[in-house]
Amino acid sequence: MTPTGAGPPDVPHEGAPDEGTPHEAAKGSSGSPGPSPRSEALHPGTAPHSATRPHGTPHTGDAAERHDDEALGLLGYRPELTRTLGNFHTFAAGISYISILTGTFQLFYFGVSFGGPSYWWSWPLVFAGQLMVALCFCELAARYPVAGSVYNWAKTLGGPHVGWLGGWMMLTATMVTLAAVALAYQITLPRIDDWFQFVGDGSGPSDAAANAVLLGSALILFSTLVNAFGVRLMARINSAGVFIELIAAVALIILLAAQVTRGPSEVLTETQGLGGTGSLGYLGAFLTASLASAYVMYGFDTASSLGEESLDPSRNAPRAILRALVASFVLGGLILLFALMAVPDLASEELSAGGLQYVVLEALGSTVGEMVLWCVVVAITVCVLAVQAAGTRMMFAMARDNNLPAARLLSRVSPRFRTPVAPAVLIGVVGVLILLLNVNQPQIFSVVTSIAIIMIYLAYLLVTVPMLIQRLRGTWVAAEGRFSLGRWGLPVNAVAVLWGVAMSVNLAWPRAEVYNATGEQHWYLRWGAFLFIGAVAVGGFAYYWFVQRRRTGVLAEHRALSPAEPAEPAASS
Repeated sequence: MTPTGAGPPDVPHEGAPDEGTPHEAAKGSSGSPGPSPRSEALHPGTAPHSATRPHGTPHTGDAAERHDDEALGLLGYRPELTRTLGNFHTFAAGISYISILTGTFQLFYFGVSFGGPSYWWSWPLVFAGQLMVALCFCELAARYPVAGSVYNWAKTLGGPHVGWLGGWMMLTATMVTLAAVALAYQITLPRIDDWFQFVGDGSGPSDAAANAVLLGSALILFSTLVNAFGVRLMARINSAGVFIELIAAVALIILLAAQVTRGPSEVLTETQGLGGTGSLGYLGAFLTASLASAYVMYGFDTASSLGEESLDPSRNAPRAILRALVASFVLGGLILLFALMAVPDLASEELSAGGLQYVVLEALGSTVGEMVLWCVVVAITVCVLAVQAAGTRMMFAMARDNNLPAARLLSRVSPRFRTPVAPAVLIGVVGVLILLLNVNQPQIFSVVTSIAIIMIYLAYLLVTVPMLIQRLRGTWVAAEGRFSLGRWGLPVNAVAVLWGVAMSVNLAWPRAEVYNATGEQHWYLRWGAFLFIGAVAVGGFAYYWFVQRRRTGVLAEHRALSPAEPAEPAASS
């Protein structure tokens, strides 16, 4: 879709409510919520509306927090969520979504199967591309530290229609991703102890799938309760889990390095003859294998999606995004490299069948190996927490703009827990329903989960493309005194867009080995990426255009107030 409305970031799009029409948003403005250009001209550097907090959450008096609340007011919202997250909390949110131990242990087998040990080179390749995207996001996080970051950034940069589509794609993909990550319990827990195979003994045709749904549903239930009971509890558990994951990752690197049986040159140049029969040779095999890295290295924007609950987010969120991505690249790259160097037999079929779990148990022995796998279980748990937290903020952000059905319910902030409870519950329920597909339709589930990653890359494009258009028009201005790319902004943004397009095409390419790997071949599975994404995008946007578009606008109970307006009581939020 062609982005529209690429005016200066602080100027609302046509039809947006301003301070002269304080209730227009509640009635259903067709534009993107934003400040009045008149008020900013009269009072430069101040919010056009007072960032009035609901009863029971007064300003702390801290200048940085007042500045952040005023910045939120410039977007048209009053601060309602409690700012309690510090530097490590925001960093932990980003790195737990990426979750190196989860991703590498879940997808190592895929990369080796299609690209051999040389697939490792896809890791730095994907990192370089995603770093360009992350740098653009850092500028946006510094200027707009707001919940549902991708949705609000797309809306601010490209207009309300682009914003809705970006938010819808990201929200749908997040719910599918939640189910996909929860399935990782099945890959790890039964390898630790057969006791975790509750359904059958694992030898039946549907034992593993049914057990995966049982374990995954229990994990999603736990995550839903934690996310519903407030961001502070979620952040504490998440931070503790990330701390364990980081320690375990470093320990695993050291342990694998002590067991190496071959040099890096023997690994990084070994293709095992894969791709020899394809039209593109090894390049085709490598592009397929690179999906194993592309499926892992995303979600760093979660650090900014918690911006309304973070302390000094305009400074901390950009740092958290970069630290999460760089730390994930370094730790994940070393784990993959040393695992390939330490495995006893590089040509073993178990390397493709058993994945990284097999390498750890073979190279480190059962006792140490099982300790590492327990740390992987912790990583999977906090990854699910982070995915659900990001999805909850996305749904909340769209709902308070009256851009979803039952918007008032979904945007309601619990007076007790200061968190949007309904979105957390709804996302959890949908995640379990998606899991149920895996019992009798594993082919379809595999297709849907693969497509969810593409939708996230497309949602990122709905941010970076409008941002590039603003740069080309000369209307993009970075936040003063905050993270800025300066003169490097245009080339970095251009590379981010080119990377996003190229990787989206690579992810969606109708490969039978990705979209119809087992069982009878079906054309609709092989072309599932185009069919499913087309249905989600066209169907969702049709609903928005014909139903929701005329209602969009910040709900009255969430809108930043003018000085003359009384605050809404907390019970109505």
